[in-house]
Amino acid sequence: MNEDWIIQTKNLTKQYNGKGGIRNISLEVPRGTVFGFIGPNGAGKSTFVRTMLGLLHPDSGTAQMLGQPIGTIESKRRIGYLPELFRYPDWLTGWQLLETHAKLCDLPFRERKAKMNEVIEKVGLKGREKEKIRGYSKGMQQRIGLACALLSDPELIFLDEPTSALDPIGRKEVRHLMEELREQGKTVFLNSHLLNEIEHLCDHVAIINKGELIVQGDWRSLVMIQTEVEVTLGEKSELFFKQLPSFIKNVRKIEEQQNRKRWIITLQQEDDIPRLLEALVSLHIPVYQLNPVHPHLEDVFMYWVNKKEGTQHVDNRQVII
Repeated sequence: MNEDWIIQTKNLTKQYNGKGGIRNISLEVPRGTVFGFIGPNGAGKSTFVRTMLGLLHPDSGTAQMLGQPIGTIESKRRIGYLPELFRYPDWLTGWQLLETHAKLCDLPFRERKAKMNEVIEKVGLKGREKEKIRGYSKGMQQRIGLACALLSDPELIFLDEPTSALDPIGRKEVRHLMEELREQGKTVFLNSHLLNEIEHLCDHVAIINKGELIVQGDWRSLVMIQTEVEVTLGEKSELFFKQLPSFIKNVRKIEEQQNRKRWIITLQQEDDIPRLLEALVSLHIPVYQLNPVHPHLEDVFMYWVNKKEGTQHVDNRQVII
């Protein structure tokens, strides 16, 4: 087990009567990160998490977590978990639910009250902990579930769609909490289909689709799927695009106002940006603006999914006017 990785799996497989689930997942999760595990609904995200937690038994493959084989008591003591489909005894108060979890994780009696108050404060339920769960909104139930996940001060926290029931303010608070956990050196395994949330929060990501792992790695490396620039040009700009230089892959006009036109130009590589500017200036075409275009995670996700499925097609010499 490499100490740099808090999770390592090799060809991990869990299917249901030979269908669905996950197949041959080989994944490495760095310590001290917020790791985004993303994919559409039904892609196998929750199956993977439940298998790692020992709630499901894998059909084949191997996996380690915190240096221990999955399913061992030693690894379970150091993890927290918020399931996507949470259900709690609604006759209990939030405080009583936390007391039950404190006993289950063998939290020392003298530490329980202080720790329970700490997590209640963290998840924004201060003053509501003595109310019965049946009176909680779905968002409040999600918050008390998150408090339970954090109660044992775990090194690794699995969060399965942790903001699905929260309003925008609640989502922002939970994102801030995950950032705090990362700063404390903890690892958050974030299971989500909300790409905007992953984009603003995660260091490393893995993309899963139809039960198979498509790609994984540092967020900054995965966004470099292509180099695009947005340029605003003056008169006679169409002359430049009649015979494209070899380093230009695609050109698309997105706006035209009077004598100025905005274009999106796809280049072979980042080093072609100064070559593009030089070529435009040499033809005396006025350049009013030139900015690199940074793709969003949605663009990256669709790129890798389409590449895996073999449906991606790019005309390398296309000009859309």
